[in-house]
Amino acid sequence: MSRTILDVHVLQTVPPSNINRDDTGSPKGAVYGGVRRARVSSQAWKRATREAFKNVLDPAELGTRTKRVADLVAERICGLDADIPYPEALELAAATVAAATGSKIEKPKRRKNDEEDPAPESSYLMFLSARQRDGLAELAVQGRADIKAFLKDAENKKRAKQIADTGHSIDIALFGRMVADSSDINVDASAQVAHAISVHAADIESDYYTAVDDRRKDDEPGAGMIGTVEFNAATLYRYAAVDVDRLSANLGAGLRDDRPLSEPVRRAVEAFVRCFVESMPTGKANTFANHSLPDAVIVKLRDSRPISFAGAFEAPVPQGRENGQVAEACRRLRAHITAIEDAYGAAGAKTWLLRVGESTEELEKLAAPLPLDQMVKEVGEAVAARLETSA
Repeated sequence: MSRTILDVHVLQTVPPSNINRDDTGSPKGAVYGGVRRARVSSQAWKRATREAFKNVLDPAELGTRTKRVADLVAERICGLDADIPYPEALELAAATVAAATGSKIEKPKRRKNDEEDPAPESSYLMFLSARQRDGLAELAVQGRADIKAFLKDAENKKRAKQIADTGHSIDIALFGRMVADSSDINVDASAQVAHAISVHAADIESDYYTAVDDRRKDDEPGAGMIGTVEFNAATLYRYAAVDVDRLSANLGAGLRDDRPLSEPVRRAVEAFVRCFVESMPTGKANTFANHSLPDAVIVKLRDSRPISFAGAFEAPVPQGRENGQVAEACRRLRAHITAIEDAYGAAGAKTWLLRVGESTEELEKLAAPLPLDQMVKEVGEAVAARLETSA
């Protein structure tokens, strides 16, 4: 059975930084090919990608992941009916969200310095789209007279679940949603993001710093503060895959309205490619200002299965090369792609390339280079055309 799979491969050099640290404050790492590599977790880059969505997508196309879901729905209830006082709106919202998701929505323990009772919260992060919150708010207003009795009615409870299980936002459709108390409204992710790893062995270094007290007297020696921060620098291989068929199914009952389904899928794919490529996790950004962009991006549209090319760097690129590490990484990546696709009969994939600088010239053997805007547009159009053909 033919599938529609989008693979995104990125080579990106990040200067001294600590964009994703472990519980000790040290940059995350992993052993691959027998050596220690720099690593950035998939969760960190998913979060960065989701945050970047806010710059390219309408808020109505996005969701919010929070424990304070009752507060979000209550705000919408008050917007629908200004006569409903906020405390009542919170009670209506909590009951409706609980019915829709099967989760307990309860007030957390009041903290010592809280002046007011806290708003009800879910026990874990709840991911709901703007449309789902609006739909639940409308349902809550309908049952305002006796919300408990209203939601005990089997038909109304079914409506609540249906609202929570349709109208998925683009970020929910891509990254999925797990509702621990109601697995039937879970959403399987259509996008997979790998942990980024350095193409070479990477050492962790330590920066010893001092801060001077601006009001220090002349006879007071030493610094007002001293400390250390760990960091590394790396050329990273980043990889993500989007199952376009799954994405289409996730959005099918959501953003389509009167438009063809290919339209919201195209917008989702374009947003994902752009935001995955351009985003950067924000860890220690004020300390290191490590705002780099990728040296090279390869996007492939396949009809079989996702293929990562991390194996190109199982043998680490040697350190201390006079011309840096990007050129050798590009040579290895191009050779590995050709070998894998020839061996497995996968060479027919449509390929797009973005590259920067002389070090990436080797990749032009794969495809003619394009600027990001044109790449994103062409990828989106190709995905939409594939969906329309198969419809």
